[in-house]
Amino acid sequence: MTADKDTASRLDERSQHFLKVLIESYLSEGQPVGSRALSRDSGLSLSPATVRNVMADLEDCGFIRSPHTSSGRVPTVQGYRFFLDSLLAVKPLEEVEIKNLREALLPEFGSKALIEKTSFVLTGVTNLASIVSIPRPDKSGLKHIEFIPLSQQRVLVVMVIGNDEVQNRIIHVDREFTQSEFAEFANYLNSRLDGRQEFTSIRDEIIQEMKAAREHANSMMMTAIQMAEQAMQEDVQGDYVLMGETKLMDFADIVNLDKLKHLFEAFHQKQEILKLLDRCAEADGIQIFIGNESGYEVLEEWSVVTAPYSIDDSHVGVLGVIGPTRMAYDRIIPIVDITARLLGLALEADQS
Repeated sequence: MTADKDTASRLDERSQHFLKVLIESYLSEGQPVGSRALSRDSGLSLSPATVRNVMADLEDCGFIRSPHTSSGRVPTVQGYRFFLDSLLAVKPLEEVEIKNLREALLPEFGSKALIEKTSFVLTGVTNLASIVSIPRPDKSGLKHIEFIPLSQQRVLVVMVIGNDEVQNRIIHVDREFTQSEFAEFANYLNSRLDGRQEFTSIRDEIIQEMKAAREHANSMMMTAIQMAEQAMQEDVQGDYVLMGETKLMDFADIVNLDKLKHLFEAFHQKQEILKLLDRCAEADGIQIFIGNESGYEVLEEWSVVTAPYSIDDSHVGVLGVIGPTRMAYDRIIPIVDITARLLGLALEADQS
């Protein structure tokens, strides 16, 4: 998301300075900023009339607005966007803060515990709701697989992700197989899995090899692949760990309680939140959605700051925080960024 270039080009250096001062004041104090306070905090010797004219220009450009009958101004979504894209000075974390984060996310916890601990740590450090998507099997590295026959052509598929996470899926097959056939399928796949390479890559390699294989081998290979893929597609929607959602109730004075209730319902239903996380996973680096920029009505009064986390340079998930649009972006952004990097490193170490 970026501010409209034509509108932004209308802001001279002085107007940008006033916008920066106004937004920083609002983020800090949470109160509409009047011309007198803006003149005082700007450090510029300008007449009250000049300051009011600048504020009027900023309002005409859609960067600030007057809430209700207040004489002060607050940022709009467009104002926040320009501020984040062009004016924000991010505060780097202190070494002791990075050290504390690193010690909180040790590989010895195991991948599942690492995801939960990361969400817990993010909430604790930011005092906002935190969310960490759980890596899907085809992304996080399938290490071992077993097929256990059930009744009525149903099969229990047991998958080991990384070193410690076990996921179970029940799939349906179009005919009955013997126990020895299931063992053959599993042995063949396990001979190719290493817990690091994406399953889709392994599948493509096998299909290339099938061109030169015997007909029976072709059939066995393809059946094994199809059964593994079906098991992983059972969880195609994915999942996430959410913590600290009650922290959002601390901002009840600046948000609509009915809309907060709808957000909690979206957390429970998951679909919309997962779609947003999927969008973030496709991009590199920090992603920030302010209010209606997310495209989801339940988030129109909130900001979402996310970053992908990676294993072996491949994005496997996303983490981030959800809070009011009036949040300390200069601090939140580096926390989310560093935490994502540390989680990726811990997961890599856990799988090695």
